[in-house]
Amino acid sequence: MANNLNAAVKFLLNYFLLATIVRTNTRVRFHHVPVHGGYRPLRIVDSLSHGLSSSSGEISFPSDCPTLLLVCTSKAWLSFGNVSQLAIDLLISSLRAKRIAYLDEPSVLPCVGNDAYGPLPEGDLPFPLEAYESAPHGLTLIQQRSPVIKGMMIEFAENLANFVTAIGKKHIVILSSLDSGKRKQIDGSSFMQIYYISSVNDDGNDVNYERLGWKRLEEYKPLERRWKYLNHLAEGNLSHDGFVDLDSELVDDDYYAGLPFAALFVFCKAKGVKVTCLLCYCSEGDNMQDSFQLAEASCQLLGLNPENFHGNEPGGWAIPLSWKTVYGPPPDMSLF
Repeated sequence: MANNLNAAVKFLLNYFLLATIVRTNTRVRFHHVPVHGGYRPLRIVDSLSHGLSSSSGEISFPSDCPTLLLVCTSKAWLSFGNVSQLAIDLLISSLRAKRIAYLDEPSVLPCVGNDAYGPLPEGDLPFPLEAYESAPHGLTLIQQRSPVIKGMMIEFAENLANFVTAIGKKHIVILSSLDSGKRKQIDGSSFMQIYYISSVNDDGNDVNYERLGWKRLEEYKPLERRWKYLNHLAEGNLSHDGFVDLDSELVDDDYYAGLPFAALFVFCKAKGVKVTCLLCYCSEGDNMQDSFQLAEASCQLLGLNPENFHGNEPGGWAIPLSWKTVYGPPPDMSLF
């Protein structure tokens, strides 16, 4: 018990020390994105690549990576079953993407942990929001490891939409997962159906994605009250006419529009950026296999072939180091 307590104290001290170093380091330059209402914008608190520095002294992301892939958070967890977080981890590890920046967003809860990708867990500490880049694939990835504070999802969506447009991204791909208990039709096959919403058409449909065997999320109904309210906010109309509390208890018709991916989709779409949501249903538990399928769908969308990743697993995938301890060590067999 004493050893565990000492380790915990040491861990917290290291966290606060590193946080202080990151925030006071003379190399830190903030990339401010103008927002209304005095809310502090999402910003870069430390860059890890000279490629982020512009001639003006501010930090900008490389223009040769036009696509941004990101996790969609939820109010109490990252996404249902954390499938999207695991999928991003898998893609970062398999693409050998390089961490290029730490991001700071006041609506995201703080967290810290061991190095997620290795080769040793004693490497760089991960923080709640990090940006990674795979230049050969023209791809930037944002990994989010902690949820958005309750009641601040709209601020987060607005901040993120402002940020991604300011850094010049042309296509935003949002990964998220949905509660399988909300499904109206049960598919008995072992294949995980991918659902999507696209900004290409007002109804969310995209024929290119249909050709991949994906289905448009039927619950995306932009004329219903919660979807209309999100559009109302995203267009800059801050009045409270027809106000809908997005943190109130959801009824069936409200469920999907009340989830965080909806706010991110609507706010990014309002900026004129191409946005795609890739979604899957899952249950809580061991969702590693679900994350493989969501990552594979992402590769289909981006025109990537996992076989070319040359990872340590079948299909070319490289398993992240952090996955080895997701469920802790095996049980002590002497107990049996």
